[in-house]
Amino acid sequence: MTISMTPPATTPAATSAALVLEDGTTYRGRAYGATGTTFGEIVFSTGMTGYQETLTDPSYHRQIVVMTAPHVGNTGVNDEDPESDRIWVSGYVVRDPARRVSSWRAQHSLGEELAGQGIVGISDVDTRALTRRLREEGVMRAGIFSGDDLVRGGYPRPVEELVAEVQASPQMAGADLAREVSTTEAYTVEPATVNPAEYGAGKAPIATVVAVDLGIKTMTPVRLAERGVRVVVVPQSSTIADVEAALPDDGTPTGVFFSNGPGDPGAAGHEVELLRAVLDRGIPFFGICFGNQLLGRALGYGTYKLGYGHRGINQPVLDRTTAKVEVTAHNHGFAVDAPLDEEGSAAPHDGGRYGRVVVSHVGLNDRVVEGLTCLDLPAFSVQYHPEAAAGPHDAAYLFDRFVGLMTNPAAWPPAIKSPHSAAQINTEENH
Repeated sequence: MTISMTPPATTPAATSAALVLEDGTTYRGRAYGATGTTFGEIVFSTGMTGYQETLTDPSYHRQIVVMTAPHVGNTGVNDEDPESDRIWVSGYVVRDPARRVSSWRAQHSLGEELAGQGIVGISDVDTRALTRRLREEGVMRAGIFSGDDLVRGGYPRPVEELVAEVQASPQMAGADLAREVSTTEAYTVEPATVNPAEYGAGKAPIATVVAVDLGIKTMTPVRLAERGVRVVVVPQSSTIADVEAALPDDGTPTGVFFSNGPGDPGAAGHEVELLRAVLDRGIPFFGICFGNQLLGRALGYGTYKLGYGHRGINQPVLDRTTAKVEVTAHNHGFAVDAPLDEEGSAAPHDGGRYGRVVVSHVGLNDRVVEGLTCLDLPAFSVQYHPEAAAGPHDAAYLFDRFVGLMTNPAAWPPAIKSPHSAAQINTEENH
């Protein structure tokens, strides 16, 4: 299937671009950012703002991102908003890029930033039609080809040849990617640096957390440090000995955090074993996004690939411990397969050695598991991004919940308060 959106004849050939899906669907447009060839799993993001945070989120590693908002790039790019030190998306698809930057904070345009970092993109694409196709058929592999890469021997390359290259590119299922985006050296984020007004006069941190970087966003340790927590960020390859060595032994509250990140949780064997070692030692644990999927696997639940995932900043989630609905920021293509049992049921791993677990958060669009809470261990997780970069701030309380878990463990676990029964929420299979 070919959907033609050929640029006007006056457009130089060097700016022509094609987006090719693995099912053969082809969209024609113009090069945006760098020219060349790129491959990745093509996904769509429904956020109408926060494109700079999206581009620099390591969870998008090896993915081509389609923006459903029709006009992208108005506020340009600055050096304050990135969530990491580089752009991680493998490709970028927009309908109508801004012709002029309009923000006092902008330091350069989005197109300049993409080109400067070698990110191959395409514009002038009907992103509404593309998004509908991905919703109907599911996310798939894709490639963007532009400039000289669309030509061979002076003639346009056959679409069949481009499709074959896409089909030969790696799939996301089975991909172990956290090691590719993680820090290689440990570093510390201090409360005194982030919140000097309260912690700058020699006041000691209220707790220390070891954050395992699986693709961590910059704002995540900042949100913890704002609350008085010293955060030691360690590489994905860390062992339980490395984690324990980074925790103080003076009796002050401690915890372990697993971040967001890219790839298939089913391929993350090292991370699952590390997390089980944390649970075995009774260290308070909090995980988000990829960290939620890893907690699910550590507890013995399965994970599965969603048809087209959750990516955006407008996803409604029910917190069953407060009976409140919050609008949340998401970026995930996998989910945990756990029962919506309000009373909690024994986790399957090793004959139930981790005790009872309850699904604490449920997605209201499709009843996907959005959070887990251990009732007999000091551990919980959510599937979304409470650091709100970019996104709503409804879920910021989760960092307070983690602080409370470390400083007042006697108050754990929170009770389920939701009036919604499992039957009401889950009238059919939740995946």
